[in-house]
Amino acid sequence: MLAYTHPSCLEHDPGPEHPEQPARLRVILDALHLAFADLDWRQAPMAPRGDLLRVHAPDLVDEVLAPVSGLHRLDPDTVLSPASGRAALHAAGAGLAAVDAVMAGEAATAFCAVRPPGHHATADAAMGFCLFNNIAVAAAHARDRHGLERIAIVDFDVHHGNGTQAIFQRDPAVAYFSSHQSGLYPHTGGVHERGAGNLHNVLLPPGCGGFRFRNTWLDTLLPALDAFGPQLVLVSAGFDAHLADPLADLMLDAEDFAWITGELRAVADRHAGGRVVSMLEGGYNLDALAESAVAHVGVLRT
Repeated sequence: MLAYTHPSCLEHDPGPEHPEQPARLRVILDALHLAFADLDWRQAPMAPRGDLLRVHAPDLVDEVLAPVSGLHRLDPDTVLSPASGRAALHAAGAGLAAVDAVMAGEAATAFCAVRPPGHHATADAAMGFCLFNNIAVAAAHARDRHGLERIAIVDFDVHHGNGTQAIFQRDPAVAYFSSHQSGLYPHTGGVHERGAGNLHNVLLPPGCGGFRFRNTWLDTLLPALDAFGPQLVLVSAGFDAHLADPLADLMLDAEDFAWITGELRAVADRHAGGRVVSMLEGGYNLDALAESAVAHVGVLRT
C-alpha cells in the first residue's frame, strides 16, 4: 500500500473558527505514522493545469490559484488563504500519482492524506470547504490517460458529493455510489437523481447507526457496484458520519468504516485487480477522525 501527502496541505488555513482546520490532517498523519510504521509514504506532486481542466472551468482554476493576501472568501463556507492554491494543487496531484501507481502495479491500494477536500467542488465553483474536486480529477485521469471504461467513485462522507455527481452525471464511464444523511448540506443526492443511469444515491436518516448503514450498502449500493464491474475503485473517504462528529447526526464508529473498506476491497478484488485509491474528504472531530482513518487504512493495507 502507498500513502500520499504533502507539507503544503497543512498550510491551507481558512481561519481559526473554520471546521476544516490543518489540525485535521496533522492528527491523521500522526496516527498513521504511529499505527503503521511500514507505510510507504510518498510526496504528492502538483496537479498539472491540464489535468484540472478535464473537470474544471478555466475561470475556477484561475480563481483558486490567484495570489491572495489574508483570507479571501469564495462562499460563506469556502475560504482561500495565501497557501491555499499550492495546497489544492498537491491535494489534486496526490490522486493523479496514486492512480498512476496502482495502474502500474506498484501497489494495489493507496490512501491520499490531503486537504482541502474536494467532493463538493463543481466544474465551475468551489464550495463546501472544497477548492478542486480531487476525486473527480483522479477519475478523469484514469479514464483519459489509462483508458479505463468503468471507474467507480464510492462516497461514504456524511454529506453528498454534489460536485462529483454533477461532473460525471452524463458520463457512463464513471459511476457514483453515495450514502449520506438526509436533510443535510448540500441538499442534493436524492434517489431519483440517476444521471445517465450511473448515479446511485441512498439517504440515511439522522440518528442512523452502523446496522442500518451496513444493511443499506449490502442491500442496495454494493450490489449496484458489483453489477457495474469497476476496473478501478476510487473512494471519497469522509469520516464525518462518525457519532462524535459535530457537523452531522449519524452514529457510525470506526468499525463501520473498516467494514465498508473491506467490502470495497472485495469488489475491487473481483473486478479491478484489487485497485483502490482513497482520498480524504470530511471529518471534524479530531479524535474520531484519527481513529477512523487508522481503521480505514488498516483494511486497505492488509
